[in-house]
Amino acid sequence: MLSVKNLCIERNNKRIIEDLTFHLKGQTRLFVQGDIGTGKTTLLLALLGFVPISKGELRLFDQICQKEKDFAPFRGRVGICFQNANDQLFGPTVLDDVAFGPLNQQHPREYAYQLAEQQLERLGIAHLKDRTVHTLSGGEKNFTALAGVLAMQPQILLLDEPTNGLDRKNIEKLTALLRELGLPMLISSHHQGFIDGLADEIIGL
Repeated sequence: MLSVKNLCIERNNKRIIEDLTFHLKGQTRLFVQGDIGTGKTTLLLALLGFVPISKGELRLFDQICQKEKDFAPFRGRVGICFQNANDQLFGPTVLDDVAFGPLNQQHPREYAYQLAEQQLERLGIAHLKDRTVHTLSGGEKNFTALAGVLAMQPQILLLDEPTNGLDRKNIEKLTALLRELGLPMLISSHHQGFIDGLADEIIGL
């Protein structure tokens, strides 16, 4: 479903990632580890075309992706949660925010909001649906951002430090949820307990 071969990425004339090869298939939860500055976030952004690739091959659903137009059809099928939930929350209410993705996929309004309600229920945050986004706690924002991604019914999940801002109880909740989803995932994380509870495979940068 996702594969890279001899991937190289440069930013500001500096080689960030060099000669990286891996494959994501089935229901594998693949974790990416590395020190700050080793390119974990850069890698996830590159996998959806938000950061250009210098060399190598990147395939999504067996299609080679090189330019912006190549990635566009897969955004939604590949869902991404950014490290900072504030970077993807902008709706007037939680429900509106979560419904934005399905609406952007051209689903009818009633169905889009139905999908949004379902994901809020699934994540146990339906009680937040009428809240304005800026009044949420950090953890509530994380789960709202994830609900927005899941409402688009992705086939692959990319998660960048999803435990940021979560306490132990909510990390356990997130771990159980991600295990239950049964989706292939590429996850950047430094939280060892979270990694131990979910990882099928680990690559280091």
